Amino acid sequence: MSDYMVEESTGDRPVRYRKIVMWIHWITAILVLMQVYIGFVFHDLPRGSEERAFVFGWHKTWGVLILLLALARLAVRLMNPPPPFPSDYPTWKRFVAVWSHRLFYVLLVALPLTGLAAVSGRAEDGWVALQLGLKFPAIPGISEDNEFGDVHETLVLVTLALVALHVAAAFYNQFIDRGPVAGRMWPFRGRRDA
Repeated sequence: MSDYMVEESTGDRPVRYRKIVMWIHWITAILVLMQVYIGFVFHDLPRGSEERAFVFGWHKTWGVLILLLALARLAVRLMNPPPPFPSDYPTWKRFVAVWSHRLFYVLLVALPLTGLAAVSGRAEDGWVALQLGLKFPAIPGISEDNEFGDVHETLVLVTLALVALHVAAAFYNQFIDRGPVAGRMWPFRGRRDA
């Protein structure tokens, strides 16, 4: 079975993602980086403190926002398939790029869901309290003592490794390879030196 994202080509020129896709990409990137920072901050605060509860409330709120944005992003992605790669982009790099993006989609849904599952056992009245007086439905049937927090933390480490790979690949494509593939996403520009 062939994978059109790996097999198809746009020739020697880059075709950019649609603007809505680029906006969602960068908003998601900012939210995820903020969420990681908030997660590490609250993790280091003393248990039971008001400050920890306040920061954790924001962590849960950002998590729900990321989950909703990830679902919207997936819907937009299904309606706007990404442009194929330029023809000179090697097949193995296409494969790694395509599957790392697919893993990002899985993680952008799995991370908030495992976080939600971790706190659902302690949710009062079936709702998880967020900041700004907001609430989100808890996942029913989860015990207070569950292992979802550990799964969530493991997925954070996987996500950080994937983000590092993604950023390194973007910089490599823009500044070292200097080929047209970098021009698919703003603010990069595809270049081809003679």
